[in-house]
Amino acid sequence: MKLKTWQVGEPVLRQRARPLTTDEILSSRIQELIESMRETMHDAPGVGLAAPQVGLSIQFVIIEDQLDLIQKLPPQQVAERERRPVPFHVVINPKLVMEGPETVEFFEGCLSLPGFTSIVPRARCVRVECLNERAEPCVIQAEGWYARILQHEIDHLNGILYLDRMKSRSFSTQDNHARHWKNKSIAEVWNELGE
Repeated sequence: MKLKTWQVGEPVLRQRARPLTTDEILSSRIQELIESMRETMHDAPGVGLAAPQVGLSIQFVIIEDQLDLIQKLPPQQVAERERRPVPFHVVINPKLVMEGPETVEFFEGCLSLPGFTSIVPRARCVRVECLNERAEPCVIQAEGWYARILQHEIDHLNGILYLDRMKSRSFSTQDNHARHWKNKSIAEVWNELGE
């Protein structure tokens, strides 16, 4: 069942979500939520969805970066973003650690703020300790676009939107992004914006 995606301005998007217990994770309610959120994310289409985005203030995220989404991008952008397919998985009660000082900047969007995008600096490499949908401990090491997805979605669990981290001079509608910036490197964008 497709769920309503809550939009910027809803208080749930600005609250720190609570952790889930083992019993909650293994409940039929959460197992059904996984499938409903997956359908909602695919329908958008998106690469991640956090529970607060469907009105639930719990530390629960789903992620999947499908090959067909990546293949729509020019090869140069795929390489620049270090974007590779990421299989569907669930991240519960995550603890995020930035690995190293290197940051990268790319445009990001959000299903809770449709129609807009902005350049957001993020750590290039991260480590996440979490639980999976079976309440088993997991450690995720990620770099490139996958690391960005994790940071974006885990931010949702802490009441943070990309708006809080964006480079405001780059804020744009999706239409204007497609017209002016879509096929340009971040360096070219900053050159034109005078940054």
